[in-house]
Amino acid sequence: MDYAIKTVGLTKIFSQNNLPKFLLGRSKGVEVNLAVNNINLQINRGQVFGLIGPNGAGKSTLMRMLCCLILPSKGSAQVAGYDILREERQIKSSIGLVGGEERSFYWRLTGRQNLDFFASLYNIPAQKAKLKIDSLLDLLEIENPDKKFQEYSTGTKQRLAISRSLLNDPKILFMDEPTKSLDVWCAQKLRSFIKDKLVKQQKVTVFLATHNLEEAEYLCDRTALMVNGEIRSCGLMEDIRKDILACSSPI
Repeated sequence: MDYAIKTVGLTKIFSQNNLPKFLLGRSKGVEVNLAVNNINLQINRGQVFGLIGPNGAGKSTLMRMLCCLILPSKGSAQVAGYDILREERQIKSSIGLVGGEERSFYWRLTGRQNLDFFASLYNIPAQKAKLKIDSLLDLLEIENPDKKFQEYSTGTKQRLAISRSLLNDPKILFMDEPTKSLDVWCAQKLRSFIKDKLVKQQKVTVFLATHNLEEAEYLCDRTALMVNGEIRSCGLMEDIRKDILACSSPI
């Protein structure tokens, strides 16, 4: 089967060699941190796959490897049919990434100007970019797109982040705690958008890291529990609840 994401023995080890230079003098010996350990996943196209686990479980590290932001220590993975070690450019053109706290926008530019700038980084022609941006603003119900970014509510900033991630028509959307800073109403609207529009209508595959168990149960076709860098169980939320209860750290 042609999977959206497939990993084989994917592992990330951080050691003294990974530390910034200004910290090296304070480090005694070579301290090794096994952040992600031997991850084997097969994620079908067109589904929402959830990743839950306590802080420090390795969720964000795993996601960064799949997005080609950091290299694995060993193992392999394919994302959208491309190898993360040999086909970084093809992967980055096939995915989108949304975080829980958006800091990479230019706060003195308007929402529309920000999207136009990021579209230029994707080398999208100006006229096509305008049509795409107008479509996304309508799709995500973003009002007043010509306000400065710093003036928007947290919910609107997050919708603009999702708009940016969809500029290149990604096949796979990685979302790292996208509802983390949102109020209950905004969070539920975002979940409905992911489920009804992104997945059902747009046929986007979503890889979602979250601490919210209700969110995982509502959105995800399958969910994996990650603890201490390892996948403890994977399946429906109802099937892994006993493993969640056995987890010593709060999720």
